[in-house]
Amino acid sequence: MKHRISAALAAAALLAGGLTACAGGSDAPDEKKTVYQEGTLRVLASSELSDMQPILDRARQKTGVTVTFTWSGTLDAADAVASGRADGAYDAIWLSSNDYLRLRPETAPKITAETPVMTSPVAFGVKRATAARLGWQDGTVTWSQIQQAVTRGDLTYGMTDPIRSNSGFSALVSVASGLSGAQAALTDADVRKATPPLKQFFKGQKLTSGSSGWLAQAYARGGAVDGLINYESVLLSLKQDLTVIRPRDGVVTADYPLTLLTSAPAGARTSMGNLVSYLRSPEAQQEITRQTLRRPVVPGVPLGPGLRSDKRRELPFPGTRSVADGLLSSYENELRRPSRTVYVLDTSGSMEEDNRIGRLRDALTKLTGTGDSPAGRRFRDREEVTLMPFGSAVKQVRTHVVDPARPTDALSAIREDVDGLSPDGGTAIYSSLEKAYEHLGGDGRDAFTSIVLMTDGENGEGAKADDFDAFYRKLPPAQRHTPVFPILFGDSDRSELDHIATLTGGRLFDATDGDGSLDGAFEEIRGYQ
Repeated sequence: MKHRISAALAAAALLAGGLTACAGGSDAPDEKKTVYQEGTLRVLASSELSDMQPILDRARQKTGVTVTFTWSGTLDAADAVASGRADGAYDAIWLSSNDYLRLRPETAPKITAETPVMTSPVAFGVKRATAARLGWQDGTVTWSQIQQAVTRGDLTYGMTDPIRSNSGFSALVSVASGLSGAQAALTDADVRKATPPLKQFFKGQKLTSGSSGWLAQAYARGGAVDGLINYESVLLSLKQDLTVIRPRDGVVTADYPLTLLTSAPAGARTSMGNLVSYLRSPEAQQEITRQTLRRPVVPGVPLGPGLRSDKRRELPFPGTRSVADGLLSSYENELRRPSRTVYVLDTSGSMEEDNRIGRLRDALTKLTGTGDSPAGRRFRDREEVTLMPFGSAVKQVRTHVVDPARPTDALSAIREDVDGLSPDGGTAIYSSLEKAYEHLGGDGRDAFTSIVLMTDGENGEGAKADDFDAFYRKLPPAQRHTPVFPILFGDSDRSELDHIATLTGGRLFDATDGDGSLDGAFEEIRGYQ
């Protein structure tokens, strides 16, 4: 069972007062942006909680406080709390789970009352036709049966990146527990035992994402997979033709604890108490389960549509941080399909302004990491990295593959190429993108393929937007599944880059705010590669 605060703590947290709730949000944590104002609650939260907006709108009508969200991945939020960067910048955190946070003892003095608001277990959503073909029904299927279907070539799926999304990490823990036969919290021995079948299992993962929302969009767009692993609530909300399978050998469940930070001022503590009080009221719990399809935590509240009342086995979280981090590292560098990424980098003359070229060099150099870089902070083992700097045309094409036996060779070579980037020439965005697609080709390699476009200006030379649209639509279907992830930087045109992302099924990342934002954009994209 997950940790629960005592009734006494809960009563203490539910302080009297008024609350008006409205939600705003930013795309990534930035501790410098937020300043406390009386009557507000600044919350560092999982991005999937954006669907709570209607409930917060209702809270505004009932009480009184402004809730401002900053979206974050679970591990990034844990780092912010543990390092102290969250102190004074946020009043509370609201993640899908605090389990990983609890594995870091230095966070214990940073947080106080934590109150579960709703729950949702990990599940496997499979197309109804696929479930019928495999003879699957909810409550009868095991993780081992799913792995066997993948091994036979009968099943493909999408899953979020475990390093940046708690739904992905919960799925990884669930699968590893099921395939190892662990009867308690995962150990290093369990992970070693599960590694061979996990390698087979993840051969079926053909779609990855840094967020549940983009994963759902990619699936709905025609992601060419048979199903998705995600929270039950996400799968039910897709409105797709899915059979939701809850493996009978167990899953990890998110409990969405709204958690007060010790550093929060007195006014924020009052606001927090009132928000918790409202969210756990029968009225709000009913609205939550109906609108978000998560499960209520208050007894007696009827379940939302599509939610089954039968019991399921609850799997524990890893008992130590070393096991959790070891599992993440194994997934990143050994278990998952490798990545093939082309970095289409604007090195036109304008990149000389405001040291833009220096910021680009710094951001890419950070991805070459160090010997002790944590999972997700550097280019992965087995990853193919192509650097394609351009100005008036593509200047050169340099490809490196990170060999697990000698990773520093490729990482050092990438660093050397990045150091050599120099600004000159015009800006040929679309011609360069066409070269990137041609480079990736259609050789059918078993890898996640993507293109990252970084530009500080508008297209001014070579192919035009209409030319690229026509080029893209003539690509073979398999190549059209390669998304472009543009980075908005400098004086680039948001509408131009947003069109490229929408056309190719990618996502636009904004690096126009602050010196460190380019670093953050490149790192965040890692979850989609």
